[in-house]
Parts: sequence; structure tokens; C-alpha cells
Amino acid sequence: MQAMILSAGLGTRLKPFTDHHPKALAMVNGKTVLQRNVEYLQQFGITNVVVNVHHFAQQIITAIEEAKGWGSHITISNETTEILETGGGIKKAAPFLTQSPNCLIMNVDVLTTLDVDALIDHHNSSQALATLATTNRASSRQLLFNKQGLLSGWKNNASGEVKPTDLLNHTSMASLQPQAFSGIQIVSKSLFKHIAFNGKFSMIDVYLDLCTRFRIVSFDHSHGEFIDIGTPEKLEHAAGTFA
Repeated sequence: MQAMILSAGLGTRLKPFTDHHPKALAMVNGKTVLQRNVEYLQQFGITNVVVNVHHFAQQIITAIEEAKGWGSHITISNETTEILETGGGIKKAAPFLTQSPNCLIMNVDVLTTLDVDALIDHHNSSQALATLATTNRASSRQLLFNKQGLLSGWKNNASGEVKPTDLLNHTSMASLQPQAFSGIQIVSKSLFKHIAFNGKFSMIDVYLDLCTRFRIVSFDHSHGEFIDIGTPEKLEHAAGTFA
């Protein structure tokens, strides 16, 4: 299986570090989070990885080259001319992700003990177009799944915004299960041809667009470790969790 690590973001929450460096090179106990996630994927036999770059792109490219990919084959998807967000970045990288029927895609700024093999098994057994890793942690924004674990919507808990908007008037909304997305997903290669958006867009909007026609399912890994290292405080916390 191939994988993609989304590393192009500006990392504004991680300032002042990201004023001079990409978030992918933030350090946790002597290793960058990019290295940690490359090595995390290796534990599950995934050594063919695409990394997209934008913010301080050359620093990431140099780190990969000097480390010889930390033992993995790494392809760069270059977004230096324009940052494309998660969906646009994945769509741009799709031509590199053709060597397996499914691929794992994850944000660079998450550290986790999620069992990738179990995630893959769940994806295959559910015959989903995409399987989204989630937990029941508190979050300002959450995905909404029905009782069968199928994606049905999204809610911004701070503003009250809901997508699709007609969910507000739907009698079944109260039965939907809110889950926080972990920024990790397995997608079937066939998903790429169904992306209707262009340019800069979120992958969440892609999933919301497709979920009425295709199976987009959740995989709850609330029992394991998960840290979004997007802030200095969480980066410090990760150092006490991941050796």
C-alpha cells in the first residue's frame, strides 16, 4: 500500500516555530514529526510515501534527501506556487498514488498508536470508498455518522454551522453520532475520479459531497494514543507520550 503525508500546511498554530520552519520539521524527542510518521508507516510495511510541500518546502526536501527517506521511497508533490489545502493537495498528488488499490493519507502533525492494519481491514470489510479514523474526543468541529457508521454530515460546534444545511431540519439528526476526525484515512483509488472540486479545497467537503452516493465510514480508535501537535503546548505534551 502507498501512503501520503500531508505536509504543505502553514502551521500557524505552531508559531513562532513555523515563522522559520515547516511544521513537518517540528521535533519530538530528537526526531521530526515527519520522520516519526514515515517510521510509523514502516511498522505496517508501508514504505512508498508521497509528501506534499509548500511552506518552507526546500527545508522538507533537504531533510528527506539527507536522511535518504529514513529508509522509505519518498516522492515529493510540489505545491510551492499555491497551497491547495487537504483536498487540493490530494487531488494534485493523485497521479503519484496509482500503485495500489487503496492508499493511506494522514496529516503530518498527528502522532498516534492507531493500528493501521486494523484500519485497512475495516476499510476492506466495509467496502467503503473511504474510511476515516475518528475518536470521541472533544473538538470544535465534528463529523456526524449514522447508526451504521456512515458519514452523514459535519458540525461546527462553536458556530453551530452544519453541513449539509438541510440536516438542521432532518428528524434523524439527533440520532447522529459526532466524532472528531483524526486526519488519517484510507481511500480507494477510485475516489480520485469522483472529486468534483478544483484548486484549493478541503477533503472534508469532498467526503460530504460524496457521502450520499458512496460509503464513507468511520473507524473509531478512541482507545489508543492520539495527539494533534498543532500547538506548542501539544508538541510539548507529545514529548512525554512518544519516546
